[in-house]
Amino acid sequence: ICLPYGCNTFHVHSQQIKSDKIFTGEVIYMLEGPGVDQDPKGLFEIDEKTGWIKSKMPLDREKHKSFKLKAFALSPSGERLESPTTIEIYVLDQNDHRPEFTQKEFVGTIPEFSVPGTSVMQVTAIDSDDPMTENAALSYFIVGQESIPPHSINKTMFGINNKTGVIYTRDVGLDRDVVQSFKLTLQVADMSGMGLTSTGRAIIHISDINNHAPKFHPTMYNMNAMENKNIAELGRVNATDKDQKGGDNWKIKYTIVNPSGHFAIRTDPVSNQGIISVAKPLDYESQAEYRLIVKAENEVRLKSPYEQIHSATVTVRVMNENEAPVFYKNPIKVTVAESIVPGTVLVSDIAHDPDNSKFEIIQDPESWLAINHATGQITAKRSFNIRSPHVRNNIYSAIVKITLFSDADGISATATLEVSLWETNDYPPVLIPLSGTVCSDQDRDKLGLLLSAVDEDMSPQADPFTFYIGDQNVAANWTIITLNETHAVLHPLIDIEKGEFSIPVVVSDSGSPSLSSNALVNVTVCPCDSFGDCKSYTAAIFGTKMGISFIALMIIMGCIALLLFLIVLAVAVNGCTRQNIRKGGGLLVGVSDDDIRDNVFHYDEQGGGEEDEDAFNIDFLRNPRDMVPPPASFFPQNCSLPRGKQPLRKDAPHNLPSPTYPRKPPGDPTDIEDFINVGLDAADNDPNVPPYDTALIYDYEGDGSVAGSLSSIASMGSDVDQDYDYLNDWGPRFKKLANMYDPR
Repeated sequence: ICLPYGCNTFHVHSQQIKSDKIFTGEVIYMLEGPGVDQDPKGLFEIDEKTGWIKSKMPLDREKHKSFKLKAFALSPSGERLESPTTIEIYVLDQNDHRPEFTQKEFVGTIPEFSVPGTSVMQVTAIDSDDPMTENAALSYFIVGQESIPPHSINKTMFGINNKTGVIYTRDVGLDRDVVQSFKLTLQVADMSGMGLTSTGRAIIHISDINNHAPKFHPTMYNMNAMENKNIAELGRVNATDKDQKGGDNWKIKYTIVNPSGHFAIRTDPVSNQGIISVAKPLDYESQAEYRLIVKAENEVRLKSPYEQIHSATVTVRVMNENEAPVFYKNPIKVTVAESIVPGTVLVSDIAHDPDNSKFEIIQDPESWLAINHATGQITAKRSFNIRSPHVRNNIYSAIVKITLFSDADGISATATLEVSLWETNDYPPVLIPLSGTVCSDQDRDKLGLLLSAVDEDMSPQADPFTFYIGDQNVAANWTIITLNETHAVLHPLIDIEKGEFSIPVVVSDSGSPSLSSNALVNVTVCPCDSFGDCKSYTAAIFGTKMGISFIALMIIMGCIALLLFLIVLAVAVNGCTRQNIRKGGGLLVGVSDDDIRDNVFHYDEQGGGEEDEDAFNIDFLRNPRDMVPPPASFFPQNCSLPRGKQPLRKDAPHNLPSPTYPRKPPGDPTDIEDFINVGLDAADNDPNVPPYDTALIYDYEGDGSVAGSLSSIASMGSDVDQDYDYLNDWGPRFKKLANMYDPR
């Protein structure tokens, strides 16, 4: 069912419905849905008897375009006779709305001298009527044109597309120098231009393009400049541009075509003039006049092919003044190697050199420099040292002075000389440490001795360091693994349980040329305790560089062990002699068994060295002559030295096998020196003997001892009857004993 939009007639019959049940009885019609019993309510009704659907009030298509209703056929008792019927009612549109522009005023811009057909902008309008009908079919028109300034252009310059509303240029002649903008009156109409209408307005501005080159007025300029001065504004040159003032096309960029380095030019952003300045002080004696060519051009590229770039000539005259000597540079910078050869020229021609002037260095803390007083040439007096306290950030500073004697006041000038020093490779690296311990009971990947190096040079003449083993034979068992630029690890390639090794190591720096040094690294391989130290002191003694050396220590230990051995030997000989001596025989004659005066007791006393005689003289040697060694025949096969519990040595590993000692005494008493030396050598290398500074401890003999006391040893004859000259043949170790029995 279609009803006209905006229908003003009430109770318009739009549609009639009928049921087939009217032939069998009375039928009552009912209607429900939007517009009946749902919002918007009360728009439609139905005649219960005839089934005519009627509108009760005017309809507005812009609010409700259609309605979907349901019609029912009921018996008088209210029973449905048939299934409900769906009825759709469409509201037909009427042209009751005017089209309206979307903006009150449209604004657009177009460059000057645009060609015809150039799009400027698009205007739009809307119509509330049905867009599917002619009621909303819009057409656009330009009904008026006004130029600004007024009447500058009278011809029609713009057109509009009736369908799309796009405004475009129709003619040539858009010159911004003539006209700046246009005001257009617009009209829009529905029904394809035949219906309702509305009006609007559009403003079109003409934008500037760079079609004018700047021009100088005048083209010749004269300026004066005082020498030896930086002048921020020496003078101005003027060029004008006809493009829009303040715009990008109006801005002028000035350039000095023939720059000498003394002058610069910049643009005043307000006046667009060029400001010439003196960037580098002028020297009247060097050049008294300069002729500059200055050109002016826009920052934006010129679009007019027939316009040319203009230029102007500026003449600058230098004014002379009675000035002090002037250094060309201040500070004067020089870069040299620290190990420069004395006499090398560092710099020359450092200042303007008028007549009657003198150069001198007034500050040179290290006295490294020399200067020619006439020419100002500076040379190195001696090599530099970059580690000097007067060198900061690798720069050594001195002050140079020039004095002009031609002036009555002796005018002078000073400048700073900055000598930048670069490091040279003067010192080889030194390996550290030179000794250390490698724990053999650690994991294989943790074995090694950490090595490093120190270099008096600085980077880049120092680290990174390179470490390597200097002997190929040693390199088969040891290697060096680099950790970083300054450290490496000396690592064994084979399994080593213990031992002392001297590894030749070479370390070199990264200088140019590279320098290196050799060193022997004493490495002790041993099992370690929880603190990482060897379980004995042998490695520490061997590897240390402090105090007494290992060889000297062994000699001292040997001497002390020899002295102890002689004392023990004397005691043992005395005990054995008392059992085997016969009356009238042998070198020494024992005393009666009843003449046992003393027994050896255990005193916690220690002795050592040849000068320490009191310890044993007090307790078990009554007569110094008791130390006379017995002949070899007094050593019975069953004689043994009684020994108590001895202290343990801490300078050697425990539980190591002892070397073989001589078991039989020599048959000839004159060979006792060799016998003692063999025993002494075995004792020196025996890790189980007591420390060299420990006295031997003997067990208490008791009353029933078969051996006599030390005090019982006596000579069977007088000293005069004995010949002790053979003691002089036993060497320097028995010299003191031989002196005691010297018959002289």
